[in-house]
Amino acid sequence: MADPHNTDGAPPRSIHIEKKKVNWLAWAALIAGILALLFALSRCGGDDTAAVAPVPTSTPTDVVAVTPNAASATALAGTSGLGGYLAGTEAAPRTFQFEKLTFDTAKSTLRPDDAQEVGNIAAVLKQYGNTRVRIAGYADARGPAAANIALGKARADAVKAGLIAQGIDASRIETVSGGETDPVDTNATTSGQAENRRTELVVTSR
Repeated sequence: MADPHNTDGAPPRSIHIEKKKVNWLAWAALIAGILALLFALSRCGGDDTAAVAPVPTSTPTDVVAVTPNAASATALAGTSGLGGYLAGTEAAPRTFQFEKLTFDTAKSTLRPDDAQEVGNIAAVLKQYGNTRVRIAGYADARGPAAANIALGKARADAVKAGLIAQGIDASRIETVSGGETDPVDTNATTSGQAENRRTELVVTSR
C-alpha cells in the first residue's frame, strides 16, 4: 500500500512566485521632477543668451560735434590759444601774441594774412561776448622812438578797425602802443625786426 506521505514519483507541485508590484506613482513623480528641472535649466539658458545678445554693428562714420570749444579751436588756427583760454576758467588778464599780425616796415596797413588772423580773433570774441581786450601795437627799433610809438598805436588801431568790421563792438576794445619797447627778438637782423613788429592782445576782463 502506498505511503500517502511518500512523494517520490509524484508530479511536482506548482510553485507560485509573487511578482513585485511596480510603484508607478513614484516613477511618475521622479519623471515629473526631472522634467521640471530640465525646464528650469532651459529658462536660465535663455536668460544668458539674451544678456549676451550681439550688438548690431554699423559702418563707422566721422562725426564731429560742434561745440563752442571745437569752434574756437577751428577759428584759432594761428591765434595762440585764445579760444582755449576763454573756454576755461583762468582769470584775466592774459596776454596773447599773434604770429601773423606782424606788419611791413613803417606800415600800419593790414596785409591779407593779417586780415585773416583778425577774422579768426573776431570769431572767437563773438562766442564770448563779455570779453574785453586791449590791443598793443609794437615797432622794431629803427627810427626815432617817438615815431615808433605813433606807429605802434596806428597798428593797434588798424587791428581794432578790423575787429569792428567783423562785428565786434568798439566798446570792448582799447588800443595802446608799445613802441619799440619789450622786443621779443633781436633788432640786429631782418627776421628779428619782423618779429618785433608785432601785435599783442590782452584779455582785460571776461
